[in-house]
Amino acid sequence: MFTGFLVITALILGMTGLGTVEAAEGKKPVELLIYCGITMIRPMSEIAHRFEKIENVKITLAQGGSEDLYQSAKKSMLGDLYLPGEPAYRTKHMSEGLLGEYVTVGYNQLALLVRKGNPKKVRGDLRELLREDLLVIIGNAQSGSIGQATRKALEKLGIYQQVLEKAVFLAPDSRSLNLAMKQGEADLIVNWRATGFFSDNSAVLDVVDLPPKAAKPEALLLNLLTFSKQKPLVRRFMKYATSPEGQAIFRKYGFHDNTFLHHK
Repeated sequence: MFTGFLVITALILGMTGLGTVEAAEGKKPVELLIYCGITMIRPMSEIAHRFEKIENVKITLAQGGSEDLYQSAKKSMLGDLYLPGEPAYRTKHMSEGLLGEYVTVGYNQLALLVRKGNPKKVRGDLRELLREDLLVIIGNAQSGSIGQATRKALEKLGIYQQVLEKAVFLAPDSRSLNLAMKQGEADLIVNWRATGFFSDNSAVLDVVDLPPKAAKPEALLLNLLTFSKQKPLVRRFMKYATSPEGQAIFRKYGFHDNTFLHHK
């Protein structure tokens, strides 16, 4: 986790510093920096690309595990928005005063992901992680939202420690989990449901849905960083992300939109 934090911070300092100099010289438009959890990088990249055309602004997306990203923002005190993979990160860090107003841009859910065709006949039950015939990998709760959400769900069932001891290893983030599956290192992982519908994953992986009682939909909260120097522009981006166009993009990548719970 610590190594990832250092890498993210170095990249942010490098990219943002360069952007600031060039903007001052009049060569580039205003730049926004968004800290984005890995799972949401695809819809956010598309939204950012469209917004750049509307506002003539350059948007940089720093991606990584949700906790690593927050710590990078805190250390650098640079940037404008923070989008973690679950709302617990806002609750955890609110007292530090860096997270201001927010909007809900969508919802994600935990799911079981298996090899294409589900050859091991995995059922939609988290207790399947305890099966002796399955190689299992879960996320690290110390680095990313998927690990934290998985721990919470397994602790609710009282089996977290058992699964932890059984796991082949702990992956730092959702991308690493899917990569491990594709490389044949696991028969079963717990990951964010939306990642199973990404084009490069859906060809080789299948999603086994979990009941809502076991996998509560997690709100995706786009937080304005209180030290942002471009707050009016950032608020326009937040409004665009929650607009019908922005929400259609989230649905396109397998996420529930921000009206999901109202329709339940």
